[in-house]
Amino acid sequence: MQDSNSVGIVTPQYVHIDKPLCLKSGTVLNSYNLVYETYGKLNSARSNAVLICHALSGNHHVAGVYADKPKSTGWWDNMIGPNKAIDTNRFFVIGVNNLGGCHGSTGPASIDARTGKPYGANFPIVTVEDWVETQEQLANHLGIDEFAVVAGGSLGGMQALQWTLDFPERVRHALVIAAASKLTAQNIAFNDVARQAIITDQDFYGGDYYSYNTLPRRGLRLARMLGHITYLSDDSMAAKFGRELRSGTFSFGFDVEFEIESYLRYQGDKFADQFDANSYLLMTKALDYFDPANTYDGDLSAAFRAAKANFLVLSFTSDWRFSSERSRAIVKALLDNEINVSYAEITSSHGHDSFLMENHYYHQLVRAYMDNILI
Repeated sequence: MQDSNSVGIVTPQYVHIDKPLCLKSGTVLNSYNLVYETYGKLNSARSNAVLICHALSGNHHVAGVYADKPKSTGWWDNMIGPNKAIDTNRFFVIGVNNLGGCHGSTGPASIDARTGKPYGANFPIVTVEDWVETQEQLANHLGIDEFAVVAGGSLGGMQALQWTLDFPERVRHALVIAAASKLTAQNIAFNDVARQAIITDQDFYGGDYYSYNTLPRRGLRLARMLGHITYLSDDSMAAKFGRELRSGTFSFGFDVEFEIESYLRYQGDKFADQFDANSYLLMTKALDYFDPANTYDGDLSAAFRAAKANFLVLSFTSDWRFSSERSRAIVKALLDNEINVSYAEITSSHGHDSFLMENHYYHQLVRAYMDNILI
């Protein structure tokens, strides 16, 4: 039975941007495509738009389902819809697949007009700042001068932060959930191990595996398995899997024995069938590079002097990859600049994935904040 508060059947939309994009790396893309979805209606004042920025493995499909895939529920469908925390009866919500992605926006698997072949390894490195600039171009295309809210979790929260710095006049509120102002050394290390798993796969071919009609499936599978471990908490894994054996006894071999092994391999296989390895490399590099305080000698408070938005910052107790300490550092930098900010640390056992989960208290916090936004 379809959720009565679902946005229902949705259809992706496409926009071609002809304005050249000068990336942080120095490379210029003369044009590019973005795929996006919208939910709700833009009001006559064009003051109720909400931009949802996706995390590493996310995309534009944020809510609803596709007509030909009734089980294709959007990744934040529990948060967005009629009468939900982000209420599409009030707000016009936009989800976009980032440049460099693999779900319709221009990325490594796209055809390079100069060669007639996929970009592959020639697709340039992209950063959070680059994504925000492309999202601003999408806003221009849609006739939106100012977002009521820019929101996201994890890497999406980083984009929300960057929006308030790059286009402070175009964001009234920022929802920064389970995010950080920069990665720790440990997080960078996890990302590098994941990338090495892909790059050293014999089917990677230097990123040009499309030409060889193959995929670095094993490397991407391992990368996802490693990443998935870091998105969970010890408590959530213990509660869901413990040390349960699939057959009830040891087999004294190296095949799957524990339920957690079976789960991770399933997640790895599923992800390898749905995501492009080159896009995964790009997304993790964007995570590594993000650090708005870098040009201010590490002073995060100085970095936020340009921000004018109001903020809701949320963290989760069991999120050890993007710990609450990292969110509190953002809150302190905002308060140092006398910026309006609300903060909550939410009790959850789901680790970093908590921002995607159904949690009554969490959703009520978001709902209460959104309900107080004037449109």
